[in-house]
Amino acid sequence: QVQLVESGGGLVQAGGSLRLSCAASGRTFSTYTMGWFRQAPGKEREFVAAVSRSGGNRNYADSVKGRFTISRDSAKNTVSLQMNSLKPEDTAVYSCAAVVALGNSFTYSQPSVYPYWGQGTQVTVSS
Repeated sequence: QVQLVESGGGLVQAGGSLRLSCAASGRTFSTYTMGWFRQAPGKEREFVAAVSRSGGNRNYADSVKGRFTISRDSAKNTVSLQMNSLKPEDTAVYSCAAVVALGNSFTYSQPSVYPYWGQGTQVTVSS
């Protein structure tokens, strides 16, 4: 089992940047595919980005492609989401999630695949 704690959310103006971090407990971090998801008020949770357990494969939602970058640091057991050129529609609670990967290059975009979740961090982008 893994425990996840996010940090780095906040209020930023449109066009600005934020960096979210997710710290994972345990010594098996390298076995997990890690994902970032977000949920805006009144909307369903949606996929943002995922990185394979090897770090070599990354997948992004079309809405964030070219603006967001996901990365992982296995030495520090962390996964980060660098968010640039933020838009008001990026406002949401962002959560990281983990799932034991089937292979080194697997990423998953369905929330239901992930059994482990952090508590979330609020990101608000003002216009």
